[in-house]
Amino acid sequence: MRARPYWSINRHHHARREPITPNPLPQARGKGVTSAYPVEQRLRRQRRGGWRRATTLTLIILGGYGLLAYLALPEFWTHYEHQRGLADLPMVTRTAQGIPGDPMNVGLIGNMADVVCAMHAAGWYPADRITLQSSIEIIGSVLLDRPYRHAPVSNLYYLGRREDLAYEKPIGTSPDRRHHVRYWKVLENGAENRPVWLGAATRDRGVGVSRYTGEVTHHISPDLDAERALLAVDLENAGMVEAKYQVTGIGPTIAGHNGGGDLYYTDGEIWLLRLVEACKKREGPAVTIPSPPATELKDQIWRAIANAVGK
Repeated sequence: MRARPYWSINRHHHARREPITPNPLPQARGKGVTSAYPVEQRLRRQRRGGWRRATTLTLIILGGYGLLAYLALPEFWTHYEHQRGLADLPMVTRTAQGIPGDPMNVGLIGNMADVVCAMHAAGWYPADRITLQSSIEIIGSVLLDRPYRHAPVSNLYYLGRREDLAYEKPIGTSPDRRHHVRYWKVLENGAENRPVWLGAATRDRGVGVSRYTGEVTHHISPDLDAERALLAVDLENAGMVEAKYQVTGIGPTIAGHNGGGDLYYTDGEIWLLRLVEACKKREGPAVTIPSPPATELKDQIWRAIANAVGK
């Protein structure tokens, strides 16, 4: 048998091998062949571009909101046209430790005698000063659930001094729940050539412990506008108010906290009540002096928001 040459047996080892290439992508109509890698690159670039545009738009919106909410709008609705002497005053009280306390939300125009007469006619009682005797008495009245119409209120500070006057209106029999207001005389002669007082009116809903200092204190209800309205109605119904108007207070606040850590919300306006002079009772309703249109619009928006969130 004739043997095959060596080169014939091993020729498949020396034959040229063609490289194996993947099948080309099918051609799109009217276009040439496109590889997968450039397509993925384009998709990545498009995604990155989309994220950049979304981030830029978000930053623009947040920046615009900040300018609108904290600079433009407050400047738009801030107003002291009826009592310009209040424009540069702070609108929040302080605790003895310097913690922001209750904001100002009401004001009176009249001398000391006018204020005392009006509050008495409205059915509010002056609070006793804090002494050892008054402290023992309020503790006993709370524990035994008995009345103490002149129960002391804790001191708050404004312009470096504690309240000049404090009044309260009991709720039930125990002083752990009550309406109360603190007043400071802030102008000796205001726009009407009469003294101007600013006050912080709140409703005590019970006794507890301060979230900041651990001291025993009253906790307040959050709706400060309701307390302001109640005090104003009591004074008006007693015939003690000639006229009323608004000035800017702390400004719209949805989640404020007082010196005890209690939540509060308010439209941020102060209602100033011009009292009758020499305790001469007024017949008929008080005159309401309108606020600027921007403030009235802001109040309408605030009421809509407050109602929507159940406040």
